[in-house]
Amino acid sequence: MPQESLQEKREAEVRRHMEAENVHQFDDVIDTFSHPRYELIPTDQIHDGEAAVREYFKTSRAVFPDQRNELISLRHAEDAVIVEFWLLGTHKGPMMGIAPTGKAFKCRMAAFFIFVDAKIVCERVYFDSATILRQLTS
Repeated sequence: MPQESLQEKREAEVRRHMEAENVHQFDDVIDTFSHPRYELIPTDQIHDGEAAVREYFKTSRAVFPDQRNELISLRHAEDAVIVEFWLLGTHKGPMMGIAPTGKAFKCRMAAFFIFVDAKIVCERVYFDSATILRQLTS
């Protein structure tokens, strides 16, 4: 039986990571990292280390308890897997001084899953925060 390539291992890890986020199995998400780190570029937030990432999960899911992703496309780079996806959720908790509206959002995003060997060392996420805010406040 042929051995799985590094590219195949990385893709499988990203898919496992994204699905675990959808079902809120955060221990499984943490397990996909060699060192947990999220960089949210539009909001200039960095969550570095397991404790910080777990707090990010706790606070973001308090705002959007049904937050989930839907994969659009996946591409490979030398040290990364690049994913386009829809992020969806319903505003159920306070966010940046905005009271919960109960409104849903859908935003197209891109994430760079940076790797060392077969483990993720950073998920760097790019999105237009105005797209989300417009849907929650209009």
